[in-house]
Amino acid sequence: MDNKKLHWCFRLKDGIRIVEPNERLAQSYIKEAKSSLERAEKNFSDGDLLWASVVIYYSDYYALYSFLQKIGVKCENHSCSILVTGFLLGEDKISVINQHKNKRIDAQYYMKVGKEKEVRDMLKEAKMLVLEFDEFISNLNNFEIKGYRSRIK
Repeated sequence: MDNKKLHWCFRLKDGIRIVEPNERLAQSYIKEAKSSLERAEKNFSDGDLLWASVVIYYSDYYALYSFLQKIGVKCENHSCSILVTGFLLGEDKISVINQHKNKRIDAQYYMKVGKEKEVRDMLKEAKMLVLEFDEFISNLNNFEIKGYRSRIK
């Protein structure tokens, strides 16, 4: 973990901020992650691989952000949100979202859209990621939340 990047995220105007944990927002974000997965599936079935790729990334991001809201971390910078989550949960927890983020950028800004099999695989990975974060945040207790908060203070 590159601590210089993490420190940079705390100095950004819309970077990492420690706030009160917010269960309501955490649940709203996980609900939006699931809703985004449904939209991604519709886009995929309609043959719109570009927007399926974009929405897949956002479903990942909303799931990740539900964790941050649950522990009381606010961050309006996607890279910093992913970085702090990797710091707290380990790099393996953010590898899929980083891959999806890069594919979304390629699709959205450079018109490099993945092939059907690639996007189908992304959709499967996103379903697993959202499910894992949903289960994880549902089982977080106050002791664990305090532990995560103390690690980033």
